[in-house]
Amino acid sequence: MWAGIIGVIIGSFLQIFVNFVAHKIKTNNNRELDRKRKKMLTQMLDNPGPKGWRTMKTLSSVIGANREETARLLIELDARASETKNDSWGYIKVHSLDKTEN
Repeated sequence: MWAGIIGVIIGSFLQIFVNFVAHKIKTNNNRELDRKRKKMLTQMLDNPGPKGWRTMKTLSSVIGANREETARLLIELDARASETKNDSWGYIKVHSLDKTEN
């Protein structure tokens, strides 16, 4: 009887441990991918071209992410979408919301 209870307890702890390790591995992989994508986005936003903006289509295509994931990373980099240009993004420090967009 006690052997069965102890077996259940040990099995439960092992399952929790395995789930914890799997979650850590997945989280670390995602963090590394985010880091690489942010590096590419930073390079692109640092060199935006003559208009000063980069399109979401270009940004997401280059980093291999969907629109939502790209937007999340851009916001983490302190970038914002243009109010007037069709789905274009740039740094807030360059395109302050206090200024009128051109």
